[in-house]
Amino acid sequence: MIDAFNEIDGGLFSTVEKADVGNAYQEMGRRGVSLMGWADPFFPDKCIPQSVLEMGMKEWNGEMPTHYTAPVGNEELKREIAKKVRAVNGMEVDPNRNILITPGSDSGLFYSMMPFLGPGDEVIIPAPCYPNNILNAKLLGAVPVFVELKEKEGYQLNKKDLLKAVSEKTKMIILTHPNNPTTTVFNKKSMEILREIVVQYNLILICDQAFEDYTYENKMITPASMEGMFERTITVCSTSKGMGLSGFRVGYMVASDLFMDKYYGAAVSVLGAANTVAQLSVIEAFKDMSFMKTFKEAFDYRRKLAYQIINSIPNVTMLLPESGFLGWINVSKLGNSNDIQQYLVEQAKVFVNNGINYGPGGEGYLRIVLGTYKDSQKVEDALYRINEALTAYQS
Repeated sequence: MIDAFNEIDGGLFSTVEKADVGNAYQEMGRRGVSLMGWADPFFPDKCIPQSVLEMGMKEWNGEMPTHYTAPVGNEELKREIAKKVRAVNGMEVDPNRNILITPGSDSGLFYSMMPFLGPGDEVIIPAPCYPNNILNAKLLGAVPVFVELKEKEGYQLNKKDLLKAVSEKTKMIILTHPNNPTTTVFNKKSMEILREIVVQYNLILICDQAFEDYTYENKMITPASMEGMFERTITVCSTSKGMGLSGFRVGYMVASDLFMDKYYGAAVSVLGAANTVAQLSVIEAFKDMSFMKTFKEAFDYRRKLAYQIINSIPNVTMLLPESGFLGWINVSKLGNSNDIQQYLVEQAKVFVNNGINYGPGGEGYLRIVLGTYKDSQKVEDALYRINEALTAYQS
C-alpha cells in the first residue's frame, strides 16, 4: 500500500476514538452516552420535511427506483440547485454545464481535488480544519502545508501567514467555509486576502461550503462569486447540514465549464451516481426551503445556550459560534484534550470530538455538535453535565 493508506487506522486491530471510524461511536450510544460528535442534524431523531418524505414514498412506488440516474445528476435537481446558487451564492450558473450532483459532499470534496493533485504538489490548508482536507491531499500524493488559524484573531485568515506558505510547488488552497470545527465565517477582509493570493499565484481554490446555510452575525461570502474567482474555484456543497438530509447522500459541486467538462467525463468512473430516489426527493427540499427556518432558530438557541453554559466553567472558554450547529471549546488550561475527551465520556456521559483530529491548532480543544437530538432539552442537559464534570475535574 502507499504510505497515505498505511497511516490510516480503521479500528479493526486497535481502538480508534474518532466518531466516524468503526462502530465504537454507536456502541457508546447504546451505553447511554449522549452522542455529540457527528455533524448530522438532529441525529438520531426524525427531521425530514413532510414534502420530501411524501415525494420519496411516491418515487419508491414509481418506475425509477431500480434505475440509474445520469452520473452527472438529475436534470431537474440541477435546475433547482441553479436557482438556489443564484439566490444564496450570488452566481448565475448553467445547470447543465456548471453543476455536478455527487453522492454526498465528502465524495465531491475528494473528486474536486483529483484532477489537480499529484505526488509532491503542495496544498495550503488553513487549520484547524475538516480532517478530510488533510487526508484527501495525502491520498492524492500531495503535501499539506498548514496555515494555523489563531483564536486571538477570530480564526480569520492572516495574509503574512498565507504568503509564507506559498512556494513554487503550491497548487491549491483548500478552505472549509464556514469553518469546521471553529464555525468561523470568513469575513470580507479574509476573502479579499484569499482572492488576492489565489489570483496572484494562479492557484486553484477548493471551497467546502457544507455549513453555508446557517450563519449569524457575519455575512457569508461565496469566494467563487468574487471577481476573477469563478474560473479558479470549485465549490462543494451539501444537503446534509442545512437540510438535515444526511442519510440521502446528495451533494453537489459548482465550477466553470472548463473544469466541469473533465468532471463530467470521469464521473461515471469515480462517483457513479447519487441515489436515484434520494435525488428525486431532494428536489422538493430545494423547491421549498422554508422548513430550514425552524432549524436555524433551534441552532441559534443552542449556540447561545452553549456559549453561556460552557463559559461559566472555570478555565474553559468558547467563542460564540458563528455558523451551523458546532461549538469549539478551549480546554487547554485543563490539560490534554484526549484525556479530557475520555473523562467526559466516563463522567458526563457525553461524547465530543478531540480537537487534535482537526490538524494544527486543534490540541487543547474539543468540538461539540450542538445540532444533535430534536429535543433541545437533551442538548441542554448534556451541556450541564459537561459543566459539572469539568468543574469537578479541577477540584
